[in-house]
Amino acid sequence: MAHEAVRPEFRKLVDEHAPVRQVGSGFGFTEGPIWHPVEKHLLFSDMPGDVRRRWDKSGVREALRPTNKANGLTYDAELNLLACEHATSCVVLFRPDGSREVLASHFEGRELNSPNDLCVRSDGSIYFSDPWYGRMPRFGVERPRQLGFQGVYRIAPGSRDAEPQLLVDRYLFTQPNGLCFSPDETLLYVNDTDQCNIRVFDVKADGSLANPRMFASGLRDSMRPGVPDGMKCDAEGNVWVTAPGGVWVYTPAGELMGKVSIPELPANLHWGGDDWRTLFVCASTSVYAVDVKIGPRNEPFMRTRAQASSARAPSNHSSGDGSMPLDPSRCVLVIQDMQNDVVMENGAFASSGSPQHCREQNAIENIRKLAEGCRAAGVPIIHVWFEVPNGAKGLTLNAPLFEGVIDSNALMKGTWGAEPVPGLEAKPGDHVVSKMRMSAWEGTTLETILKAEGRDIIIETGAWTNMSIEHTARTGADKGYIMIIPEDCCSTMNADWHRASIDYAMQNVAAVTTCDEVLKAIGGTGSGSDYGDTRSG
Repeated sequence: MAHEAVRPEFRKLVDEHAPVRQVGSGFGFTEGPIWHPVEKHLLFSDMPGDVRRRWDKSGVREALRPTNKANGLTYDAELNLLACEHATSCVVLFRPDGSREVLASHFEGRELNSPNDLCVRSDGSIYFSDPWYGRMPRFGVERPRQLGFQGVYRIAPGSRDAEPQLLVDRYLFTQPNGLCFSPDETLLYVNDTDQCNIRVFDVKADGSLANPRMFASGLRDSMRPGVPDGMKCDAEGNVWVTAPGGVWVYTPAGELMGKVSIPELPANLHWGGDDWRTLFVCASTSVYAVDVKIGPRNEPFMRTRAQASSARAPSNHSSGDGSMPLDPSRCVLVIQDMQNDVVMENGAFASSGSPQHCREQNAIENIRKLAEGCRAAGVPIIHVWFEVPNGAKGLTLNAPLFEGVIDSNALMKGTWGAEPVPGLEAKPGDHVVSKMRMSAWEGTTLETILKAEGRDIIIETGAWTNMSIEHTARTGADKGYIMIIPEDCCSTMNADWHRASIDYAMQNVAAVTTCDEVLKAIGGTGSGSDYGDTRSG
């Protein structure tokens, strides 16, 4: 699909023949794309489905349901998610722990129409548009309007209990929709879907708006459907807006440069990818991606990338001096598959070499030391045991690993083989999770326990590195948890398999470290004292 260069300089932004990739499809109506700069995933809204979805290299999955028919999404400087909810007429904030806070819901004592799109200024203030699309069927909840106009508002920093500030004349807009700042934040652009135009305002020092003027008009095409909707500014001040046939790009002077062609009716856009050179476009039933040559304006949440990375997880190359602390109140220790049949000499899998590699790693003692340090720091312990019931009921033989369990009569519940190895028994206050798959997530109560404990950083240990440990780490990363792998607390059949997993796969889904580094990071003593009775469970 060829893109259209109206002016030659458009080719400096997009190759005219850049392919348009469909990264997901089959949705009701997509909106609100936003890229997480640390976790490297795209969130987007599916309003008719009342669901928030997440895309990463593993594909698309649900992130939240229901969402109150949320539309526009963005992050603040602390990487809290901000959302415009059509069904509640609210602008809300979601913290990483999942807690929800209403930031704006009423103006002059009456419900807002349905906040639609929003952006954040460097001072922390939030600007949002308020058309009434969310009071229509399918895109929201049909109900009467309480306000007699459609405005643009500002939520001032630290004023979340106050009503938002109306920034524009009450009757200037018919349906204000997309909005974005210029790179230096001296200008705010706001489009109007019904009027098919874009206005620009000067942003005063106090955050209010002045000098409204027309930036671009006539964003319509009698031959192609589409209206101005989502809008963003790039690093050079060019304005990108969804319009008939795709995304139209304007110079800072308001001259049309070119058009990015999209196969379906587009609704919104955002940059993402490792280098911020992938343009994601939400378009009706699908999400598309186009490689471009320029990135977005540097929004506040993008500047916190390095700070957020260090706050959420230790470096893969820890300094060894405790300078990368972990918050114990967010951590949990998982001890997986450290059972007699798995790693002991007389176990069912002894011939695999697993007991020898476990000794070489000093894995049992390292995990024991780490567990005691975690208990001292108030970090919960979750033991994950592979347990096969009598008759192996429920264990499917779809893989050689599970066939091996049956052939070896291994890990049968209630037998010595299924018991934890000496030194790693569950203590009072610990949790025990039973599984019959490689991953600790599959068919278990693991995530229920994590949410009940309010934990989002998982320190994962156990056997086997390249199987259960790696599978659990991959899924945990996909689910949004921070995965910490102290590699000397893991073992498998041999050193080569262990290193292959640690040095390659794990580097992409977890922070790889050591037992001692984790102990320093959480402030645990690791002295070996019995702290098992310090938690009530």
